[in-house]
Amino acid sequence: MYRKFVIIPLISIFFSFFANSASSRTLQVDTISFDDIEFTDITEDTSTATDTAQLTTSIKAPSTAASTIESDEATVSLWQIFINGLLFGFAAILMPCIFPMLPLTVSFFTKRAGSRAKAIGQAIVYGLSIIVIYVGLGMLVTIFFGSDALNALSTNGIFNFLFFLLLVVFAASFLGAFEITLPSSFVNKVDAKSDQGGLIGIFFMAFSLALVSFSCTGPLIGTLLVDAASKGERLGPAIGMFGFSLALAIPFALFALFPSLLKSLPKSGGWLNSVKVVLGFLELAFALKFLSNVDLAYHWNWLDREVFLALWIVIFALMGLYLLGKIKFAHDSEVQHLSVLRTFFAIAVLSFVVYLIPGMWGAPLKSVSAFLPPSATQDFDLSAGVTVSSSNSASSSGPKKYAEIFHERGTPKGFDPYYDYEQALQVSKQLNKPVLIDFTGWNCVNCRKMEANVWTDPKVKSLLNNEFVMAELFVDDKTALSESEQYTSAYSKKKINTIGKKWSDFQASKFNSNSQPLYVIVDGDENVLVPPQGANYDVQNYIEFLESGMKAYKERP
Repeated sequence: MYRKFVIIPLISIFFSFFANSASSRTLQVDTISFDDIEFTDITEDTSTATDTAQLTTSIKAPSTAASTIESDEATVSLWQIFINGLLFGFAAILMPCIFPMLPLTVSFFTKRAGSRAKAIGQAIVYGLSIIVIYVGLGMLVTIFFGSDALNALSTNGIFNFLFFLLLVVFAASFLGAFEITLPSSFVNKVDAKSDQGGLIGIFFMAFSLALVSFSCTGPLIGTLLVDAASKGERLGPAIGMFGFSLALAIPFALFALFPSLLKSLPKSGGWLNSVKVVLGFLELAFALKFLSNVDLAYHWNWLDREVFLALWIVIFALMGLYLLGKIKFAHDSEVQHLSVLRTFFAIAVLSFVVYLIPGMWGAPLKSVSAFLPPSATQDFDLSAGVTVSSSNSASSSGPKKYAEIFHERGTPKGFDPYYDYEQALQVSKQLNKPVLIDFTGWNCVNCRKMEANVWTDPKVKSLLNNEFVMAELFVDDKTALSESEQYTSAYSKKKINTIGKKWSDFQASKFNSNSQPLYVIVDGDENVLVPPQGANYDVQNYIEFLESGMKAYKERP
């Protein structure tokens, strides 16, 4: 019966974590300061040099609207980080290092206090101490890295690759390969201080809990901090740790208020280790996203969409078999029989595997599209023969600049945009059509979700292909600019030496925004026709946005 505690939080964490991350307006900005470090840059022979002075000075943009968009996105992102922290905290309660301590700790407070009122007060102080300790850890991350470095984490190759390795280590720990522990001498010294009386003793009891349970909570904390830091929010790590510690502290205060609830807790047993194993599989699946970030930005071409999907299919298939008791790990107990709920959730996981399989042949998989590599990276696609006519193909602007870099791996199938802003303006004047600027990125999950859920609508696709000249500008690409195109930004004072930095600097300096996607409609003279818009997954809203831009273009004086 009590095995239901194994599955419910874990499945909800996975789908909530990924869904919340996809719906959040994550900040995807290229502010990398490691200019002297390169992985594999693709040199580009640019036959038409961009006039950078004109690019950075001429456009007229409504900065107030862009500021409002970015402010709203930052607020949503912090809320999602907090919710993710709560989910991870509730999962941590079910860890073998914490769950058995609930009745022991509450009973200790009840006996030590001498009265129920005093026990409640001490338990609340204990919970607050947990919150202070973990929030302090989150603040240290911000202080250590700094806000600028946190912004860089989302696109920096070194950090993303290290995050991938870190999460693989965490997954191996949860699967039973080893335990991540702190030095015993340090833990013993802190534990000794918990014997002191008063508030100091209670604080060190909470500190002891954090240290002793580190082998279980460490991977969860690490994953949460990685995700929060990579979103670029200054307060992200602290907010994430606040949610985590709040969820961790609630049970201690709750059981101190109502000690009779302790009798309803399930007994400790092998199911606690099952929690760790399932989380290990989820950590492994999440790690692949960070490796994909590096692969796309540096054009390694390791994780095409079907390779990524194949790995996910195997990981979740193994998880489903584990839930059915078909495979075991070192510290697992024998599964004598399957509970009904465990069976139901095994069915859910295996159904998710079946859902992923058609993606190997090009199915859009809209519910997880935000986390998959772009559909253009799919080598074998049954819909590859389906073409969409576009009235923008023929123009006298010459070959599309940067098309060999972005068109085959970055642009959704069925679209034919330009990848250079000046060239798009030139075509706009020739065809007498407005320009839709799409500030996007290789690692932008919200961009992938917009492309899979909004751009695929027939009317949206028709408008984009036939009524606009599209300019798709990747702000996190690492391809080096030619020497003649490199410059020092008047906005950030940094050297702009890659395509990504060029468009990121352009977006930040002229639209006061560093979040993607950002859609801006301008005419051939660079006048912004309607307020820019960020990610909005309402198809009708996007249609109205495009139609308002068309109307404003036709009504120009």
